[in-house]
Amino acid sequence: MDFHSSRIDGLSQLAGRYDGILCDVWGVLHNGVTAWPGAIEALANFRRQGSAVVMITNAPRPHEPVLEQLAGLGVPFGEAGGAFDAVVTSGDVTRMLVGEMSPAVFHLGPERDLSLYHGLHVDLVGKDDAQTVVCTGLVDDTVEAPDNYRGLLAELRARDLPFICANPDIVVERGDSLVWCAGALARDYAALGGKTYIVGKPHRPIYERALARLGEAAGHDIAHDRVLAIGDGMPTDVAGASDFGVDLLYISAGIHAGDYADETGEPDHDRLAAFLHAHDARPVAWMPRLVW
Repeated sequence: MDFHSSRIDGLSQLAGRYDGILCDVWGVLHNGVTAWPGAIEALANFRRQGSAVVMITNAPRPHEPVLEQLAGLGVPFGEAGGAFDAVVTSGDVTRMLVGEMSPAVFHLGPERDLSLYHGLHVDLVGKDDAQTVVCTGLVDDTVEAPDNYRGLLAELRARDLPFICANPDIVVERGDSLVWCAGALARDYAALGGKTYIVGKPHRPIYERALARLGEAAGHDIAHDRVLAIGDGMPTDVAGASDFGVDLLYISAGIHAGDYADETGEPDHDRLAAFLHAHDARPVAWMPRLVW
């Protein structure tokens, strides 16, 4: 498909091809501070035609706190006018991985992510007593950067501790800013030669779980060629959809906008085309923000 003809004005132009959507949350539905009404309307309209929507997010917590966050942002859930049927998080699938490791866990991340361990048989210990590291993010992502963790990561690597990353994102939008995520620390730990374990996007386990939830919501199995993924992140949403074999609608105004947007914020078509080509990305279509 010629790239310059692949911009669409709304999801309605594609909706008839698909029975289910796997939609990213941060960067598509909200920016961590504000939910976008156009995106809510687009997903709700898709569901009104009898199709199903599952939100698939690299949030490092179980889906229950994410549902609460979305409700707090005014995103309707489940009912006739709701934007989605279910949420699957990186935290959901990471919990299964944590359960397979040593129960002596060093939690690397903010206290707000401790719900990840609820109901699991783990002992949260200090780094010196740990046999497993579980990283949900930087302790304070408002002021810290990955460089602040060089020494700690070197200590953990010296002991050859397995490093479970509960959020593969490198950065996400928060309001008008980008903040560092656990994926950045996992990247740096792997660069030291450490063993890293990741099951969120772009890896298959989270997509398999999300597809199962999509079938439950629809009341029948949905074939891969009837599923549309929507996302804005190259190493997560785009790579994950490609590897899982589902079509992708790319949202260009997300975390990569600075790579190809002009001074007005509008994507420069040639720069965007070059960006997608450089990442071997082949979305079926793209649009700046999700709207119907």
